[in-house]
Amino acid sequence: MKLDINGQEHEVSDENPHRVLLWVLRDELGLAGTRFSCGAGICGACTVHVDGVVTRACISPISLLAGKRIRTVEGLSRPGPDGKPRLHPVQRAFLQVQAPQCGWCMSGQMMTAAALLEKNPSPSPEQVVEAMSHNYCRCGTYPRIKKAVLAAASQLAEETEP
Repeated sequence: MKLDINGQEHEVSDENPHRVLLWVLRDELGLAGTRFSCGAGICGACTVHVDGVVTRACISPISLLAGKRIRTVEGLSRPGPDGKPRLHPVQRAFLQVQAPQCGWCMSGQMMTAAALLEKNPSPSPEQVVEAMSHNYCRCGTYPRIKKAVLAAASQLAEETEP
């Protein structure tokens, strides 16, 4: 089975079509940025984008993903003019604001934030809280997460200004 992950085609075994995307990413492809936490699609640590939609990788069978575009936290960065990876504004803002404490949930938080900003590049603080409310943080860094998402929105606005 072929999966489009971060713009690259990957051939993965379809021996077990019930196998979930999380384990393919981590165990087969070495993309360990997507985290395992609850295993029930509740906490959001395993969040990826499938055709631009926030998706829980821990409950997504690979059999439903053929022909879809999958993006992980590793796929947020893009090559800069010098060819070196350039962090996505969400990644930069999370680092600048020092949003992570233990960091376990942060890839899922960043993926949710990136999806929000793709749909709504200028969200209000209330819209950020609502969009991020389905991602849990054991350390309770929610104020810093909100600050980081709003900072990323500002960075995106600066990048798109003429």
